[in-house]
Amino acid sequence: MTVPMSVQENIRTLDSHGITGREIARRLGVSRDAVTKYAGQLDYSPRPPSPVARPAGSVLTGFEHTIEKWLGEDQRRPRKQRHTAKRVFDRLVAEEGFIGSYSPVQRFVRKWNVRHRQAGEGFTELVWPAGTAQVDFGQAEAIIAGIRQVLHIFVVTFPFSNMRFVQAYRGETAECVCHGLRTVFDHIGAAPRHLVFDNATGIGRRVGAKVAESKLSGAFKLHYRRPGTAIRTRAMRRATWKTRSGSSAGT
Repeated sequence: MTVPMSVQENIRTLDSHGITGREIARRLGVSRDAVTKYAGQLDYSPRPPSPVARPAGSVLTGFEHTIEKWLGEDQRRPRKQRHTAKRVFDRLVAEEGFIGSYSPVQRFVRKWNVRHRQAGEGFTELVWPAGTAQVDFGQAEAIIAGIRQVLHIFVVTFPFSNMRFVQAYRGETAECVCHGLRTVFDHIGAAPRHLVFDNATGIGRRVGAKVAESKLSGAFKLHYRRPGTAIRTRAMRRATWKTRSGSSAGT
């Protein structure tokens, strides 16, 4: 028998006042087992609904091979020329006589892409630990000596505290990156444990899943940490440096 929420609340209220379980059961007309259960219950969060598996047999039955063939061929094409789920759906309707809806096609393409994600592809974390800095370049216009110019904005962000430091340069070279990082490090009085580059152009060249660092950025890296740890890639077009200096920024 389910005890109403109002009675459960009364049980817990009386229990908090030091009234015995036997007396609570007598006053509220419930069993002592119910009193014991609800007086000691710690979590009242509702349970999330259990996912319901979709029944076997899909409107895509008979079309899977065709979709996989198209997506497999995409692996040899530039990213912007690959099939989107919408493009797959349109081709199925026009070329294969598909009469189903878009949603199952979209789910199939999403799952296929996850299973066949290539090394180096992925996403940066939404939750960042303390001592991690994200480095990126942007662009902005500025008027200098009466002349409108496009400047490259060097941004170092500490996602854990949402603090950021910005400097403007005329380019995105390794010299700009190293000067910008040193300026920030000197300003905060420490070097972060991890540097995540959203665009690794300023520190080297990407070759497949690896980043070949420039000589200047390599020397800069050695200055702030002991040698031996190479640059490692993280996510598509991202590279991470691990710094091992005596003090680390927890900004």
